[in-house]
Amino acid sequence: MLSPETADRERRVLGNGLTRRVLLAAGASAAALPTGGAGRAAAEEPRWRHGLSLLGEPKYPPGFPHFDYVRPDAPKGGLVRLGAQGTFDNFNLFTAGVRGELEGGIGSLLHDTLMLAADDEVSTEYGLIADAVSYPEDRSSVTYRLNPAARFHDGRPITAADVIFSFETLKATSPFYAFYYQNVVRAEPSGERAVTFTFSEKGNRELPQIVGQLPVLPKHWWTGTGPNGTRRDPTQTTLEPPVGSGPYRIKSFEPGRYALYEQVPDFWARDLNVLRGQHNFREIRYEYFRDGTVLLEAFKGDRLDYRTENSARQWSTGYDFPAKAEGRVLLEQFPVRNSGVMQAFVFNLRRPRFADPRVRRAFNLAFDFEDTNRTLFFGLYERINSYFYGTELASSGLPAGKELEILEGLRGKVPAAVFTTPYTNPVYGSPESVRTNLREALRLLGEAGYELKGRQLVPKAGGEAFRAEFIGFDQNAERYVLPYRQALERIGIAIELRIVDAAQYQNRIRSFDFDMTTAVWPQSLSPGNEQRDFFGSSGADRPGSRNLAGIKDPAVDSLIDRIIFAADREELVAATRALDRVLLAHDYVVPQWSSRVTRTARWDRFGRPGTLPLGGSGFPTIWWSDEAKLAKTGAPR
Repeated sequence: MLSPETADRERRVLGNGLTRRVLLAAGASAAALPTGGAGRAAAEEPRWRHGLSLLGEPKYPPGFPHFDYVRPDAPKGGLVRLGAQGTFDNFNLFTAGVRGELEGGIGSLLHDTLMLAADDEVSTEYGLIADAVSYPEDRSSVTYRLNPAARFHDGRPITAADVIFSFETLKATSPFYAFYYQNVVRAEPSGERAVTFTFSEKGNRELPQIVGQLPVLPKHWWTGTGPNGTRRDPTQTTLEPPVGSGPYRIKSFEPGRYALYEQVPDFWARDLNVLRGQHNFREIRYEYFRDGTVLLEAFKGDRLDYRTENSARQWSTGYDFPAKAEGRVLLEQFPVRNSGVMQAFVFNLRRPRFADPRVRRAFNLAFDFEDTNRTLFFGLYERINSYFYGTELASSGLPAGKELEILEGLRGKVPAAVFTTPYTNPVYGSPESVRTNLREALRLLGEAGYELKGRQLVPKAGGEAFRAEFIGFDQNAERYVLPYRQALERIGIAIELRIVDAAQYQNRIRSFDFDMTTAVWPQSLSPGNEQRDFFGSSGADRPGSRNLAGIKDPAVDSLIDRIIFAADREELVAATRALDRVLLAHDYVVPQWSSRVTRTARWDRFGRPGTLPLGGSGFPTIWWSDEAKLAKTGAPR
């Protein structure tokens, strides 16, 4: 399940080295007793839990000292400099994805949440601002009990009023949160330091836990007045550094250029078990760049300390410089073991030209991945063939067992090929395969009512030639879109490539003002409510949703609900594979490529634990400045 503050920034900062809570756990452990919250019978007693897990009981017991993947006595101090491609003009988390460009550290550094995900478990969270959680057997509500030590940076205690204010304001201000928490109908105080959230439906295993991902912002600050005497407005952007509750606060900044965070000296949760051995740097600085090439050169010039490299070409050829040869810069790959992904060329189905699945399949037939991988990516990638690529949730072969049983209930409402033909991407690699694939593309386009006249694809019934615009925000997109455009031109389809700045790109994506673009849907190992935002009809016309394609399909909606209300892991896996199979059969996207590793480059100044999280390096959260390495490499400037 996606962390809410990530939803709007995922594409903008992909691969820039910012650390974010990208995939958080979902659900709650199976055994539950009534919780005794507001509106419950007085005789009922709550069963308070220190953590929640979808997959049985949490790994760590109550009172555990620290996570296994941290060094609890890690040294504190030093500066780390990270880079981001894009800009920022906003510190207001309430308006993220709606107005302005949120600064990249706000969600993860400035504001804490009720619960915190463990990065060495799947679908498990432990108390942060809340020290315990309880819910009834039917999961009709959840109650979070607040840690009495929890404080904002100004020393004010975090109260139930702050939690309720944050919940209500986020739902009212942010379309993403309004959708994410659409089944949470109200929040109300429950005792001196507890909040009960009531749900609109029972049996949704994720709801108790996604409430725990709620960031808590100070009501007294956001409803107070600023230095100029004007009342603050949480529905508008701001560059006044907010009061938070997290491990860092904003020290200095220049809009669109940099933001410098410093540790909060008296941070209330510094010694809390879920944060012990984390947030070890005294300062974290985010540097912003409009262009990815300039960002790389800034790293090579020692203006940045660490970066994630998404370009195969740069990974293979871009780090041949003295500091790398001298061992002062290290390249390292970290396996990704806790998530899957779909990255693809996505069609805007709101455009009539993309309504026919045969047209969409023709686009896939024209994409020569094998040549792209060989000539541009140095053979480092694999073709994605699932919306849950890289996980046990990916469909394969023909449906069987529980998955087939689920799909049989939708026979006649899903493509017939779901039952007869495994999904495959076209394969290139020889001149004959090029001819075969393009010939099949033209055949499908003919069935869809088009014909090739000269060098243009036109409707047989008359009308304008087939044209589409591909938009992106990174000049590197030219490297793979232009060869694809040439292939599409061979079947008469004209593609215009338009690269715009990050702010314009986000505005156009939020309002669905595009024909085609590249989309990324990260997937956890426990999919759930976020699938409604990704692929559900309710998100198709909601500005800011992740349903970029505009999918409106009752069978898809039914399968998403089957996932959300799955009774056990077996049903969850079967329903997810069924959803995957149906989405693929509709050819909503042209799958691109991925890798099961994260490629990183860093200046050798840092230490790390011997055990790392499932999701990659854990940088910079669990790393620290290493004095011996600093003496060798030099301190960051």
